[in-house]
Amino acid sequence: MTSALRARPTKAGVAKAEGDGSSWWISVGTILIFAVAWEVGPRLLEDRTLFPTLSDTLSGLVRLVTAGYWWEDLTSTLLSVVLAWMIGCSVGLAAGIALGTVPFVRTAITPYAIAVQALPKIVLAPLFIGWLGFGPQSKIAIAVVICFFPVWIDTMVGLALPKANEFKLMQSLNATRAQTFWKLQLPSAVPLIMVGVKHAMLLAFTGVLVAEILSASAGGLGTLTKEFSSQLNMPLTFAVVVVVVVIAITLVSIMDVIERRVVFWSEESRSRKS
Repeated sequence: MTSALRARPTKAGVAKAEGDGSSWWISVGTILIFAVAWEVGPRLLEDRTLFPTLSDTLSGLVRLVTAGYWWEDLTSTLLSVVLAWMIGCSVGLAAGIALGTVPFVRTAITPYAIAVQALPKIVLAPLFIGWLGFGPQSKIAIAVVICFFPVWIDTMVGLALPKANEFKLMQSLNATRAQTFWKLQLPSAVPLIMVGVKHAMLLAFTGVLVAEILSASAGGLGTLTKEFSSQLNMPLTFAVVVVVVVIAITLVSIMDVIERRVVFWSEESRSRKS
């Protein structure tokens, strides 16, 4: 009798399962409605030059993928994104740890860091292009600056999450500053750090694309978008935009998997609560 009661699904579990199924159908239905609107809408316009249909865009996507230059531009963008993300996250993590654990460094640097954070990063793009030229160095530098700040801020905030009583407990155990960092502060900060790292990936991608659009000779998907739009070749322009959206979704999905692997205890606690 007891085992039967345990095996019986709860109302919450049934509702959750039904909700997951309905949300899947809603997502599929929304995509189908969007696809039909994209195909039919431009056909109702007198001038379809600026608004290609879905079939025109898919045809442009096929032409883009089969073109020889496509792979070079795609590789240039992706390598720049990964490199900028790695550099930005490394520097942001180091700066966050320094400002989150050393009061003197936090007092000395925080005002300047806040001033730079308040500055729109796109304003720095012409400076980096002027200093480093129109090659990949400038777009990587721009992306590094853009993706540095979320990692820095989330690391610094995460290290301050433990309560005063927890720090007092570590002191009562005669823990050193290093032990307090590794045993208390860092485990508390990891979930928030992963949020910053995931956000930094998208910002690095955005920074590289913006730099490629501003610097016509930098190569990459941003340069392709600028060239095709200036030629009013909108099917190819929309095709590049579709590729950018697919890459962004893929990057977010990869970072979600990494986050669940790294912060597995947070995922387990959420599943218990649900």
